[in-house]
Amino acid sequence: MAEPAISARPALRPVAGRSGFAEFWARFSRHRAALAGSAVVLVLLAVAALAPWVAPYSDREQNLTRRFEGPSLEHPFGLDELGRDILSRVIYGSRISLAMGVVAVGIALVGGVILGLLAGYFRQLDGPISRTMDILLAFPGILLAIAVVAALGPNERNAMIAVGIESIPAYVRLTRASVLSLKEREFIEAARALGAGNGRILLYHILPNVIAPIIVFASLNLSTAILTASTLSFLGLGPQPPTSEWGAMVSSSRGYLRVAPHLMLFPTLAIFITVLAFNFVGDGLRDALDPRLRGT
Repeated sequence: MAEPAISARPALRPVAGRSGFAEFWARFSRHRAALAGSAVVLVLLAVAALAPWVAPYSDREQNLTRRFEGPSLEHPFGLDELGRDILSRVIYGSRISLAMGVVAVGIALVGGVILGLLAGYFRQLDGPISRTMDILLAFPGILLAIAVVAALGPNERNAMIAVGIESIPAYVRLTRASVLSLKEREFIEAARALGAGNGRILLYHILPNVIAPIIVFASLNLSTAILTASTLSFLGLGPQPPTSEWGAMVSSSRGYLRVAPHLMLFPTLAIFITVLAFNFVGDGLRDALDPRLRGT
């Protein structure tokens, strides 16, 4: 016998005469920094997707006779220690850096939300999951990521996994706290009374009500993940040469800071602008989705 449909859910209702998306956009669009950050993120995504067509040169093409050459009309960002065009390497590097951040957040999001739902809803699983997360949180995030990469081996895939594992405890705690505050609410009791099973309650009644803060946290966590991935690459634990990646480019330029400071300047600016843009987007999403700010 099919389970009865259950609609008792304290979903946040939009203002009369306005759809949920319209209300979200009205609040988000009032955040000018978030709009600017969104524009930068869209440009970065477009550049990363179209890198082979946008970059003026190959990221691996060398001209040793012109190495350390400064910015010019021909090479706006100059040339590096091997005579490679820095602008092209920054453009190709955006594909790696953004992919590492997005995949790492995806790993943390899926793993953390699943574990958080289980820990918050099932009392018998709360202890083991929470204690495991406490152990992971006992390590500084970057040291935990370094340990994971050291165990798996230094490359792009393992760096993504390491950053994802390092971020999981934060998602578990956020999801668990939200589930604990919801599972004894009247609409959950009504769902149980109507015959809904645990799986249905978790997927159709609890998860939709905890997803907003998770989305906000994930958008803010993207900047942290990109920065952590760049740090691993800086330490030589991420993508290996000759792959173009911003953190690796900063690392390789350390020995030439006095001779050619532009080698470090442009990849550093790329990291700074990207992290700042994602932070602005996260702030805008928080203001638009936070129910406590509705009506203000």
